[in-house]
Amino acid sequence: MGEALLMKGNEAVAEAAIRAGCRYFFGYPITPQSELPEYMSRRLPEVGGVFLQAESEIAAINMVFGAAGAGARVMTSSSGPGISLKQEGISYIAGADLPCVIVDMMRGGPGLGGIQPAQSDYFQVVKGGGHGDYRLIVYAPASVQEMVDVALEAFDISDRYRVPVMILGDGLLGQMMEPVEFRDIAAKRAESKPWATTGAAGRSPNLVSSFEIDPEKLNIKNQERGKRYREIEAREARYEIIGEGESDIYMVAYGTMSRVCRAAMGKARAEGLRVGLIRPVTLWPYPIEAFERVMVGAKAFLAVEMSMGQMVEDVKLSVNGRRPVHFFGKTGGVVPTPKGILEKIREIAAEGICKGRGLRRDA
Repeated sequence: MGEALLMKGNEAVAEAAIRAGCRYFFGYPITPQSELPEYMSRRLPEVGGVFLQAESEIAAINMVFGAAGAGARVMTSSSGPGISLKQEGISYIAGADLPCVIVDMMRGGPGLGGIQPAQSDYFQVVKGGGHGDYRLIVYAPASVQEMVDVALEAFDISDRYRVPVMILGDGLLGQMMEPVEFRDIAAKRAESKPWATTGAAGRSPNLVSSFEIDPEKLNIKNQERGKRYREIEAREARYEIIGEGESDIYMVAYGTMSRVCRAAMGKARAEGLRVGLIRPVTLWPYPIEAFERVMVGAKAFLAVEMSMGQMVEDVKLSVNGRRPVHFFGKTGGVVPTPKGILEKIREIAAEGICKGRGLRRDA
């Protein structure tokens, strides 16, 4: 690790991508991620890379498609409305089995919405906003340092599985400044790409395409890709559990909201309420294992989001009816407060006591 630098989230994730070998960036400005392409426009030429502000988000994602097909390490970034415009291109990239990294600094919606932070892109990103049977590996960092760490690894993970990687942040993470350290990962970047369109001297030409007219061949291609997805689910799910084995109520939150939930957890425990936290670091693959680890002692779960309730559906699927699942959220750029979350925890605890579910306060 090197000397700590004080950096804004948008700029830190851009610098991490460059250090991970990214040499091409195609994008279009939109609040609250505009500092990311601005930083790339300054830094990429210094390392022999290429920055291009496309005429639109649609153009940008198709430029990513071309660079990825040629074997380059390439990235784009945007926020909700821009990610919406990129969805067809993302589906094409996934259908062509190409690696790339996409950053989404979420803002309020739907439509143009607002420029304040939100988590309402969850369905779009985690469930696949484009057409067809495809998945993205989705990381949900909770700090500027974690955004750096994730970005340093994202290109390797994307290359390994030939699956696009999404780094899902929000306006708070993109705009806040925190100390970060960059580690040297140069040794991890020797990735052979025999499928890339890098010239056909001495071999048959490569064809990179998502199109297959024969339904049987397309079925085989999708089944092969599905096998890769199952491998990712088995190997790449990441999470953090706080209060494992000593909690009755587990909050479930990612990104910025997990930080707010930590504060709420401290307040709840000060009142004697046995409260823990499950923080998914990957939203796909979703860390179902975390729920299995706490299920024996858990009495209830509380999903906390800056949305109308999107991740709560995956919490319910993970719990599978074995425990009550509650939801608390704000939307439109309003960030839930520790006080509001604590009030919801008190409500759940009181309900559990009344119904004899064994929720308790520590003496």
